[in-house]
Amino acid sequence: MAGYNLEAIEAAPFKEDVDIVIPTIRNLDFLEQWRPFLKHYHLIIVQDGDPSINIRVPEGYDYELYNRNDINRILGPRAHCISYKDGGCRCFGFMVSKKKYIYTIDDDCFVAKDPSGKEINVIAQHIKNLETPSTPHYFNTLYDPFRDGTDFVRGYPFSLREGVTTAISHGLWLNIPDYDAPTQLVKPRERNIRYVDAVMTIPKGVLYPMCGMNLAFNRELIGPAMYFGLMGEGQPISRYDDMWAGWAAKVVCDHLGFGVKTGLPYLWHSKASNPFVNLKKEHKGLHWQEEMVPFFQNVRLSKESDTASKCYMELCKMTKEKLTEVDPYFEKLADAMVAWIEAWEELNPPVDGKDVKAK
Repeated sequence: MAGYNLEAIEAAPFKEDVDIVIPTIRNLDFLEQWRPFLKHYHLIIVQDGDPSINIRVPEGYDYELYNRNDINRILGPRAHCISYKDGGCRCFGFMVSKKKYIYTIDDDCFVAKDPSGKEINVIAQHIKNLETPSTPHYFNTLYDPFRDGTDFVRGYPFSLREGVTTAISHGLWLNIPDYDAPTQLVKPRERNIRYVDAVMTIPKGVLYPMCGMNLAFNRELIGPAMYFGLMGEGQPISRYDDMWAGWAAKVVCDHLGFGVKTGLPYLWHSKASNPFVNLKKEHKGLHWQEEMVPFFQNVRLSKESDTASKCYMELCKMTKEKLTEVDPYFEKLADAMVAWIEAWEELNPPVDGKDVKAK
């Protein structure tokens, strides 16, 4: 597609504009395989669990490492909004970053290969997705028209071909699929071996299950809405932190006029989590999602909510009003959402008194 230098994006990895956020409870030996692709970037490592355990990071990486003591020190009375013993703790890294783009990855994910055997540069593909427009208002049957070798098909309105700014790039995974516990139990040996060479925009008004293990987003546009819930130890639910963030961020993107892409790039998800442990963590969420999804489908944000922060504060009120009747947990979640926004705004005051507003 004319007007976008995709080769330049591949060659120049935007290293000054990207932070890599990794939640972990273990030594980060997996980074050795990622070295050719991640060595240029700054890492923000969020250590979950016991802060007295020393996490080893391979030599040569530029990184900051935060544990629970750091979270408590930096956020003070608002630290309760960051999940404990749950991958949702990664969103603390989103908050303390100062970069335009965030890429977050799990520590059981490795470099995948495309069908030709070439190792996949996930950062380059995510940046391509984010630096080119999305098309949420009309579906293009050749998928992303801004990729090399494709364009808008016949019948696509010229008035919509400019597209909208992309805020989220949702990547996928080969090998272990991101299944819930019941599906894991039914299909314990199933592996994803299909490499689908496609990127597509998720249409406006359509929700999707966002997975946090291979995810990039424009922090300046949508960062405040990327709150990975209040889950893990002390909470009645886990493994829905990224789902909550995905539903909320998609509603905010739709309202503000931003786009969301899914598809490439792939990584290799190496380890299946225990389905029995997952079932214990998920069982309330499996029921509650039948209420949470319709809730987000019916959200209508006001015209006054013209930034991601304002949108999310409005969502906080709606969560408390509508979902508390499902379970008292949602009142606690809504309070944590408010604390999240307050902490975000304290650490990230608008530049020159301004914030990124709706298109």
